[in-house]
Amino acid sequence: MKLVTYAQGGIREAGVLSADGRKVFPAKALGYACEDMNGWIGLLAKEGLSGLRQKVEAGCGKAYPIEQVTLLAPIPEPKQDMICLGINYMAHAEESARYKEEAFGGERPYAVYFSKRVGEAVGPGGEIDGHFDMVERLDYEAELAVVIGRDAQNVPEERAAEHILGYTIVNDVSARLLQTRHKQWYFGKSLDGFTPMGPWIVTADEISFPPRLSIRSRVNGELRQDSNTELLIFGIAHVIRELSRGMTLKAGTIIATGTPAGVGMGFTPPRFLKSGDTVECSIEGIGTLKNTVR
Repeated sequence: MKLVTYAQGGIREAGVLSADGRKVFPAKALGYACEDMNGWIGLLAKEGLSGLRQKVEAGCGKAYPIEQVTLLAPIPEPKQDMICLGINYMAHAEESARYKEEAFGGERPYAVYFSKRVGEAVGPGGEIDGHFDMVERLDYEAELAVVIGRDAQNVPEERAAEHILGYTIVNDVSARLLQTRHKQWYFGKSLDGFTPMGPWIVTADEISFPPRLSIRSRVNGELRQDSNTELLIFGIAHVIRELSRGMTLKAGTIIATGTPAGVGMGFTPPRFLKSGDTVECSIEGIGTLKNTVR
């Protein structure tokens, strides 16, 4: 199933696509008393997905034709900062070190975690604010994002999949000069509009675990990144096990698993984004997230 947040008639709601993708069923019309995707995830954590699937297959409740709604980021306002993994594909580690050895080089026997502030995520078709009054080196990063479906604490690797609601696509937009100037990555990745997300959450029962999915990005139609999520250095089960050992991963937590090689700073000379560029991030089994820089 594909869980969405959409706008219709000036109202923003959570819903689910019909199997053919032609209609959107509002969560409330299916009997879920929730105000947004965050609230719905909490309800699904208690009730599971099987009941939702039955309602969708039966066509219960009113539905809107897909042409009558505007898809937004599936979780427009996450409750907490997004958890991100840095340098989690070997080829990206190599290109990052070539760009700036001081900031990205060296051995990393442990996963690199950082957080990303998301005031409001940018939806499919939305604009990326380049902040060009202060940003000189704007970059893109296609990433597979994991959405935690129920609170995870002290989860062993063999049970990690049980805590995943589903997967979506994130473009971890980055201001490289800010990222390296401040000796850490939070500010350079957290400017307003730097988190395109979507176009939906594909529920975990639709994707084999661990995900082995092709991941690509294109800029103005030109293929830039082309890899597979099976090449993650630290896999999803490892990440959930490691993080949940010391912190509770609340339902609705978003974990961005890292980006493969082919980002703008990896080229010689670097190929950063400019106003008017279109970025498409695609992941097999999920779809394509397309946004334009302004």
